[in-house]
Amino acid sequence: MMRTIVIGGGIAGLATASLLAREGREVTLLESAATVGGRAGSWEQDGFRFDTGPSWYLMPEVFEHFYRLHGTTAAEQLDLVQLDPGYRVYFEGHHEPVDIAAGRAENLAVFEGIEPGAGEALDRYLVSAESTYHDAVDRFLYTSFASMRPFASRELLGKAGRLARLLLRPLDRFAASYVSDNRLRQILGYPAVFLGSSPTMTPAMYHLMSYLDLDEGVLYPRGGFTRVIASIADLARESGVRIVTDARVTAIRTTPGARASVAGVDYVHDGQTVSLNADEVVSAADLHHTETELVAPEHRSYPERWWRRRTSGPGAVLVMLGVRGELPELSHHTLFFTEDWDENFGRIFASEASIPEPASFYACKPSATDDDVAPDGDSNLFLLIPVPADPGIGRGGVDGSGDSQVELVADLAIRRLSEWAGIPDLAERVVVRRTVGPGDFAADLNSWKGGALGPAHTLGQSAMLRGSNASKRVTGLYYAGGSTIPGIGLPMCLISAEILLKRLRGDTSTSPLPEPARDGAPAR
Repeated sequence: MMRTIVIGGGIAGLATASLLAREGREVTLLESAATVGGRAGSWEQDGFRFDTGPSWYLMPEVFEHFYRLHGTTAAEQLDLVQLDPGYRVYFEGHHEPVDIAAGRAENLAVFEGIEPGAGEALDRYLVSAESTYHDAVDRFLYTSFASMRPFASRELLGKAGRLARLLLRPLDRFAASYVSDNRLRQILGYPAVFLGSSPTMTPAMYHLMSYLDLDEGVLYPRGGFTRVIASIADLARESGVRIVTDARVTAIRTTPGARASVAGVDYVHDGQTVSLNADEVVSAADLHHTETELVAPEHRSYPERWWRRRTSGPGAVLVMLGVRGELPELSHHTLFFTEDWDENFGRIFASEASIPEPASFYACKPSATDDDVAPDGDSNLFLLIPVPADPGIGRGGVDGSGDSQVELVADLAIRRLSEWAGIPDLAERVVVRRTVGPGDFAADLNSWKGGALGPAHTLGQSAMLRGSNASKRVTGLYYAGGSTIPGIGLPMCLISAEILLKRLRGDTSTSPLPEPARDGAPAR
């Protein structure tokens, strides 16, 4: 039986381990932390529970497809709730927020109410976004690019001109060609942040993201993303995966020779170094950490000189607040946008980066939907403030004990939220507080440059240009997760697990794997 080791127990590692175990491999997953989840972690204090990472349930069909590959469904695994409004946006200089509804027709009316003609423009924008989204799912997301032959189809070649234009035009200019009001441009441009980039750096191809939130709507799994991780970990164990926590991998061992093969890994567990042999190793840990710390220098596909030419996504300061009382001014998801985005994002991604002030940021209030995340009558609040990817900004802490720059960013965001949303006593009502900074992402997750997400989705870091999911120098060494193909986000991490399985099978197709038949129904 093929022996496989998976490094990292985030969603990509769990999903990869589960799929490979179902393929008949003997799989051991090694996670350095005490619990699985990675970025999608959880923290509790005094009756308040917080997801410490992802909070948007988008691309539901990707989750559904993954569950169906395991003979189950999202409905059987999760209690999904449709959010309406999907999210709320406060804009600097405007007193009234804008609510984005759960459906397309309502959002066309929202746009039209802000700018005459914008409703029809949004309709055209979403037609393009939907078409591009389905092209991406069918042709680009579920492939390892191990063969370019599938891209020579007549259908795809016929779309080459349009796709090229979308790749070469930045998202902000593309959005501006449809609407004039700065607020509407920002609503269409903000998905770039999900991709670890900015609207000026992200190709217009990614306007497909607007189809997800403005047309399909936003869902929430009760129990939060902790529940999503638990469901996938359960499937992995049921598939036969052996999960070992508190297991910090220190090296990927290889056979001697110019063209080395995987031999296994060394890891530390309970203070002892353990050597575990394997025929394959899949690292779902940060790719930079894997290549520059775990692989011997002569066997690195992506050495440090390669990373010097890459662009990291932003870092982040995370703020978890337990607040006494209700916060009706906030939706489940609320965004706060500054007027001057060029200055805001420019400071984050500049060669001499600095923390923007004022800064755009995001607030999540799961207690709007979930009864179990805060004491009765109180509110759970999670803030994410994008900052430069720089561990020197510092680490966070509990009750204001984090490094000074991290706590200052948190204080300013709380103050701005209080002013813009009209909650003057917000700071006085906070009874639980924890911060996380770029230094924590670097130390706890081995994240390159302390980034919160991974390499940015710029033109040179998308699709086949993002980097392979197989080592060029070590036979049997593979990669999965947000720092390799297809990219950032929980759905992308699930897809990364599937395209790795396809690579190992020698499957160069571009579409999702067929789903097994279930309850007498034909396979999908």
